[in-house]
This record gives sequence, structure tokens and C-alpha cells, in this order.
Amino acid sequence: MSNPRTSDTMTSVKTSSVSVWHLTLLLLLYATGVACQSEQNASATRTLQKLQIEGPTMGTSYHITICTDSADVVDRDQVQQDVDQLLKKINQQMSTYIKTSELSQFNQTTVDEWFPVSTPLVKVVDAGLKLSEESDGAFDMTVGPLVNLWHFGPDPGKRTIPDNSQIEAARKSVGYHHIQTRNNPMSLQKTISDVYLDLSAIAKGYAVDEVGTYLESQSIQNYLVEIGGEMRARGINQQGQPWNVGIEKPLSDQRVVQHVFPLDNLSMATSGNYRNFFEVDGVSYSHTIDPRTGRPVKHALASVTVVGENCMNCDAIATCLMVIGPEKGYNWCAERNIAAYFIVKAETGFTERYSPQWQHLFGEVNEK
Repeated sequence: MSNPRTSDTMTSVKTSSVSVWHLTLLLLLYATGVACQSEQNASATRTLQKLQIEGPTMGTSYHITICTDSADVVDRDQVQQDVDQLLKKINQQMSTYIKTSELSQFNQTTVDEWFPVSTPLVKVVDAGLKLSEESDGAFDMTVGPLVNLWHFGPDPGKRTIPDNSQIEAARKSVGYHHIQTRNNPMSLQKTISDVYLDLSAIAKGYAVDEVGTYLESQSIQNYLVEIGGEMRARGINQQGQPWNVGIEKPLSDQRVVQHVFPLDNLSMATSGNYRNFFEVDGVSYSHTIDPRTGRPVKHALASVTVVGENCMNCDAIATCLMVIGPEKGYNWCAERNIAAYFIVKAETGFTERYSPQWQHLFGEVNEK
């Protein structure tokens, strides 16, 4: 899927045909500033203290907010060191920018050669392939050649429209069915030499989950983790309430919050389609490339947010829905009990729609 998260050192594009948008620090204020104020919960017998940790990773940044008892001892420096090492390890497994990473080495292998890799890499690839099957190829981690052809890759160059022969030639190198996994021993295999695997639409979500798992292993139960806009919340904020997280209004020229939702032990990921595009002869071409057609999508879906237990899956599904579009995407989510919030471009602004599972979690969506 086409989703280039800009300056992404993990991957050049977000797999399949969707561009992922990042929640900005403006949105994080709702989670770390407003929702985690220095106030004592009236119903609590203790005051929670706030601890924040952040740093660069995967071409973007990570932010962790921890709310803990004042009596608790959390070694901030040790936590940051451990998180940095964990994210470095994941990047070494799944980056396409690091030439010595497992994924980069696999991409250089020959046809029908089983290449040994780590268990996490197989886990992430398996999850992506499963979604590819369930979405009939709307999600595809091999879409990179098409993204580059439409000048949305790491080297945009001059924005021109490729002809049909170029598109068809690039499509020959695209197809999730050309990637296979094996669990014993853990390894990956390609069935054509030119296929190129890119995990940028799923790996950040996986990293969020792994950081959360690490924090819980340290007996840290109240936290919010964010990497490049993908989030996982557990426990409570400093007010003793679920973490509040903002969803951005899909505007190309400003950053404002559309809605704020409480994340009660849930993960969230958002993909958008309103900042990365180009125009030729008055026609706009989105960076969201449908791997099934080789061309930019033409529907009016501006952004979609997915909420669930697992951030890795939310990350990939949000990308997938940007390819499927608002109508089919809504039905697809309804059939699978997926909580999704759609913002669709209309003549007079935006319309909103949310899946039944979203309504079950949050009720009616009201204006902020």
C-alpha cells in the first residue's frame, strides 16, 4: 500500500496503498497535558505522578507518558535505555533503510531461497499476509514499485503520470502471494526475484505493542505509548480516567483536532489521504495507491481511525481501509466487528461515519 510516512527510516513507504498520517504534538497535548494534569483524583487515595520519555526512532519519534504512584520507583533513565534498545532491535529486524537489517537482506535474496529471520519478523509478515488475504489484496506489503512509479517514494523527482505500460510492468513485481513464511525454522521466501517487502504500514504498530509489553513487564500499568501517530493506552491518567486522545481534522493547511476520544485499555491508528498528493492538468493524484489496480484511489475518504486491542493490527487495517474506501470499508468493518471512524470529503466540508463496533465503544460521535 502506498503509504509513505515521510522520512521513515524503517521503510520507504507504508505497505499497501495508503499514506499514514501522524498525530502531532498538538494532539498529544490531549493525552499528556490535558488528560494527565497535576491534579489528585477526588475518588482516589493517592496522587499519581507523571513521567515522560521520548526519543527518535524509525524516522519519526516516540513518546511515552507514565502515571505512577509517588511511592513507586521508576528509573526513568533505565526505562529510556531499555526502550531505545528495544526499538533499535526492531529496526534492525524490519527496516528497509538499514542495509544490514534482516528485511533488507531478505529483499536481496534470490527466488525460492528460504532466508532465516527472527520470530518477530515472521510474526509481522504473517499478520500482514493474513490481512492481504482478508482484504483481497487491498493491503499489500510489496506495493513499493508502484509507489515509486507514481513518485511517492523516497525520491519523488518530477511528478508525472506513468503510462499504462509502465504501470503494468511495475505490477509484475507486486503481489503479496509472492511472499511465503515458515515457522520451523523461522524464515521467509520469495517466489519472484523482483518482489520487495516493506513493513511501514504495520511495523510501527508492532513496535508500540512491544514497548507496551516491556512497560508492563516492569510493573508499569498506567501508560500511553505513541510512535509516529500510532498509540497504545493502558490503565489511567493522572486524573484517574482513561487517556484522552485527539483525532486530527483532515485539513491540508492546518492542524486542528476533530474529536477527542477516551482510550480505555485500547490501541489506535489513523491513516489519511489529504496532505500528500500532486496535480496534473487540474486532476489530483493521491499517494494512496491501490495495489490491485496500480493507480491512485479515487474515492473521497480523507482519513480513517481504527481502534482495537492490538496496535499492529490497527496500524495495518487503517492503511487497508484507505485503499478500500468509505462505503466498502464500512461494510468490511461491520462484518468483522472492527471499530473504525471514517471522515469523508464532501462538497461542503466533511461527513463522518463510524462502524457499529466504534459506536459500541464510544457511543454517538458528537462535535468537539
